[in-house]
Amino acid sequence: MKYSLNLKGKIVDLSRSLVMGILNVTPDSFYAGSRKQSENEIRERAGQIIDEGGQIIDVGAYSTRPGAAAVSENEEMRRLSGALSVLFGNYPDAVVSVDTFRAGIAERCVREFGVAMINDISGGEMDSAMFDTVAQLQKPYILTHIKGTPQNMAQQASTYTDFIKEVFFYFSEKINQLHLLGVNDIIVDLGFGFSKNLEQNYQLLHWLPEFHIFNHPLLVGISRKSMIYKLLNITPEESLNATTVLNTYALLSGAHILRVHDVKAAVEAVKIVTQILV
Repeated sequence: MKYSLNLKGKIVDLSRSLVMGILNVTPDSFYAGSRKQSENEIRERAGQIIDEGGQIIDVGAYSTRPGAAAVSENEEMRRLSGALSVLFGNYPDAVVSVDTFRAGIAERCVREFGVAMINDISGGEMDSAMFDTVAQLQKPYILTHIKGTPQNMAQQASTYTDFIKEVFFYFSEKINQLHLLGVNDIIVDLGFGFSKNLEQNYQLLHWLPEFHIFNHPLLVGISRKSMIYKLLNITPEESLNATTVLNTYALLSGAHILRVHDVKAAVEAVKIVTQILV
């Protein structure tokens, strides 16, 4: 099945996978190399993503690593406003996704800055207004699987009766809710690292091709995550090679978007896998 997304009024074909570069305007994201707070750092990181071939810039101002400290809505919006002003001031044509679970912030980022996509790690669970807001905004929506919140999901990681079955049911239920509201541009993110232990993350990756049953594009975000560095007994800073291995597996399994810290490596993986599959 062919997939596409409406990004800033343009229909983007997903027959060739896209790369989404991460720009975190936080002081506490798990990978230190992704933390960008000054104007120069934000401008340079955005330029790097674009220069290395990234098609989407995902801007987040609330760390969602397990156990992350809570951030107020005002502080999250303050961080995002500053980052988006710098980003669009230097790269007005950039395609930007906002990484937030708050409906009010998603709406402001779309209406005030022209953000093209909403990346909600909570699947609408942490703000009951999110699905209605997405329906009103009519922007592509990344629907992520999670249990609990960033503050407690580590403790809930293994609390499943039938893990894979429950993840499938979650997406079936959420996608139906969104369709009933008139939301059609949905991207499915299995939520690697969110309320899943190491074994469950790899089990989910093994099952990735089966999630094409939902007939929506698949996003994979595994860049430098603990499922890599804990398995290999290394650090996030040492995890680029293994990240590329898993991104390649994800592409061969039909991933349409890779969310990554290391754009150049991901773009190269897309180019090689695309050549193999021609």
